[in-house]
Amino acid sequence: MSTNRPKIIIPLQTIDILVELTTFSLLLFSWGYSWSNYSTLPDTIPTHFNASGIADDFGDKSTIWILPILFLTTYLLLFIVNRFPEYHNYMVKITTENAYRNYKFSTQTLRLINLFCAVLFAYINYFTIQYALQSQQQLGQWFLPTVIAFTVLLPIFLFFRSKHINSKQHG
Repeated sequence: MSTNRPKIIIPLQTIDILVELTTFSLLLFSWGYSWSNYSTLPDTIPTHFNASGIADDFGDKSTIWILPILFLTTYLLLFIVNRFPEYHNYMVKITTENAYRNYKFSTQTLRLINLFCAVLFAYINYFTIQYALQSQQQLGQWFLPTVIAFTVLLPIFLFFRSKHINSKQHG
């Protein structure tokens, strides 16, 4: 896939660094928490939770590694894709004049999505272990509505934010 879009390196701002560090910290937490609790897990642990947050499927304790592996894979893919904003999809034609602000917006958006995925993976992994150790018995009634709200509202927000940054006259 070739592109005639300009290649620009977007410098990281403090907020970008904080988001990256938080995301990476959650990744380390997820692996560390799984590792440190693996030997104390019962042979059967929950592998699925219904809409009410109650476990409704169970499997071998080795399935605890599925979430950290998916987490690592998602993290790495989004991290790598974020290094090449000239290949991202945009709602406007990218020119030399608007490339910086669109690339910056796109890379920050991907960082936030990666953080949101990190929070989800880390929370589900933590809760699965807590459930298996019988410390907690319900995922939380707020969990599913929060995830649905975020996945519905984020694209709407991003659409209007993109329109806004591309309607400004930048000199």
